[in-house]
Amino acid sequence: MKDETCEILTLEDVAAYLKVGKRTVYRLAAAKKIPAFKVGGAWRFSRADIDMWIKQQSMEGLNAPHTDDTAKNPGK
Repeated sequence: MKDETCEILTLEDVAAYLKVGKRTVYRLAAAKKIPAFKVGGAWRFSRADIDMWIKQQSMEGLNAPHTDDTAKNPGK
């Protein structure tokens, strides 16, 4: 039985998993904006780290300040 938490993904796997282009994943990895490491010059990703990164991104979106028109125009 395979333990998915220890699964190592390729750049192509992560692109398919996130439903984005390979170039997007490459740029995120190169900029250290997504958890990744290199093996022999090729990017690799831990599925557990990617899942945690997704949750962190979701939480940051929820905690971001929201612009509310009523705050700008309290009389309306």
